[in-house]
Amino acid sequence: MAGKDILLGIDFGSGGCKVTAIDTDGFLQGEASVEYRTHYPHPGFSEQEPSDWYRAMCGALAAVRKQGVDFKRIASIAFDGSTHNAVLMNSEMKPLRKTIMWTDQRSVEECAWLKQHHAAQIFATAWQMPTPTWTLPQLMWINRHEPEVIRATEHILFVKDYVRYLVTGVSATDYIEAQGTLFYDMQNQEWSQELVALTGLKASALPKLVKPADRVGSVTESAARDTGIPAGTPVICGSSDSAIEDYGAGAVEPGDCIVKLATAGNVNVMTDRAIPHERTLTYSHIIEGMYYTVSATNAAAVCQRWFRDNFCDTEKRLAAELNQKAFNLMDKLAESSPAGSNGVFFHPYLQGERSPYWDPDLRGSFTGIGMGSTRADFARALLEGVGYSLLDCYGLIEEMKLPVKRLFLIGGGGRSRIWSEIVCNIFNLPLTVPSPGDASFGAALLAGTGVGIYKDSRSAVRHCLKIDRELTPDPETAAKYRELFKTYKAIHDAMAPVYSSIRR
Repeated sequence: MAGKDILLGIDFGSGGCKVTAIDTDGFLQGEASVEYRTHYPHPGFSEQEPSDWYRAMCGALAAVRKQGVDFKRIASIAFDGSTHNAVLMNSEMKPLRKTIMWTDQRSVEECAWLKQHHAAQIFATAWQMPTPTWTLPQLMWINRHEPEVIRATEHILFVKDYVRYLVTGVSATDYIEAQGTLFYDMQNQEWSQELVALTGLKASALPKLVKPADRVGSVTESAARDTGIPAGTPVICGSSDSAIEDYGAGAVEPGDCIVKLATAGNVNVMTDRAIPHERTLTYSHIIEGMYYTVSATNAAAVCQRWFRDNFCDTEKRLAAELNQKAFNLMDKLAESSPAGSNGVFFHPYLQGERSPYWDPDLRGSFTGIGMGSTRADFARALLEGVGYSLLDCYGLIEEMKLPVKRLFLIGGGGRSRIWSEIVCNIFNLPLTVPSPGDASFGAALLAGTGVGIYKDSRSAVRHCLKIDRELTPDPETAAKYRELFKTYKAIHDAMAPVYSSIRR
C-alpha cells in the first residue's frame, strides 16, 4: 500500500456516472462525469441499458486520468448507485433486458394488488409500503408481461453491483442496497423468502449480502485494460447513492438533515433508531446502528436537463462556443426573472410523484402563463418549482415531528448559486453546502475505510469533509415564497383529480 494515496469513488446516478479521486486528507485530485441515456418507450416507463453504465464509467475514468491523476497511486475504489434497479441475468451473467429504473411508474396495478393482499406483511417485514419505485412490483410486472425473462433469470444484481461484477468478477450486494427491493427482512437482516416468492424469482438468484465497507474482490486484468486502474487494486462494495451521499455530506449524527438537489430530490433526516412510516422510506445508515428517513420527489435536476434538451438550443449553442455548461447560461437566464417568476409556476411531476403524495398519475405543468411571460420566467419557475417540491417533502418530516438540528444542501443543483439561494429562501432555514459532499466523494471515503486507511466511517468523513459555503435566507424573499407556496399547493390540489381522470 506504500505510496498508494488516492481513493476513488464511482457513483452511478440516475442520469450519469461520476468519478471522484481524493487524497487521504479528502482533497480533490480529479473528477469527471459522463451522462447516459434513459429510455422512455411508453408513458410512465423508464429504463436503462446496463452496458451504458460501464462505458460511462470508463469514459469518466479516462477524463480523470487526463487531469493528471496517477492511477498507480490508487489505494482502493468503491461504488455507489441508484437503488431499486434490478439487473436480471442468465446463467452466463448476461443481462436479459434493459433495467427498469426507480422512476418507472408501470407497476401501478401490481402495487394496488400488493396493498390489497399483502400491505401489512410488507410493511412489517420491509418497513415500506408498495409503490412503483420498488423492485418487488417491478419484477411482478415483468413476470406478468414477460414471464420468459423471469424464468430465464439465474442471477440478480443492482446497478453498482453489476458494474462492480464486471470489474472484479465477484457477485454480491450490500444490505442497504437490499433494503431497496421491498423483499428484504429489515428486522432479521436477510432476504425475505416469502416476499421473494411473489416476484417469481428463484431464491438461488439472489446475491450474497455483505457490509458496505467490506472488500469484494479486486480489479481484474481485463478490467484494468478497460479502466486504467491497476489489476489487483482492492474494491470495496459500497452502497446505495442516497446512503453514501448522506454520509459523504457529513450527516453522521441524529438530527442532521440532507436536502438533495440532484437528478431526484430528497429530504433525509438521520435518526438513532428506525422510524418506519407509511409515507416515507426507511433505510440503514452507513454508520452502523443509525438510520435515515427519506421523503423524496421523483424529479429535481432532471427537470432542468429536460428543459435544456427541449427548450434551450440557444444556451446549448452558446455554451459550446464559449466552452461552458449550458446550465450556467440557463442560470443567468433565470436570474433575469424576479422571485416568483412573474406569476409562472412549475410543478416537477415529470415522472409522477413520491412524497408527500405517492401519486404516479401526477404530471408536470407550467401554470400562470400570460402574454408577458418570458423564457426567463420559465427558467426561474422551474428552479422554484423544484424548491417548492422539496419543501413539500420537508412538510412530511415536520408532520412526523422528527428533530432537525442542521441542514446540508447537496447535489449538482447545490453548486448553482441561484438555485441554492432559491431553496434556502423557500425553506427559510440556514443551509450548509459541503464540499464536495456528493455520493462519489462518500464512496471514496468508504474505499479508504474498507482498506483501513481510516479508523472507521465516521472518522473518515470528519477528517476529510470541507464546507463550501453557508447560506442564510433573506427575510423579504422568504416571506414572498411562503405565500407563493400556498398557491403552489393549491394548484396541485386542483390538478391532481384532472391527471387521475386522464389515466382512467
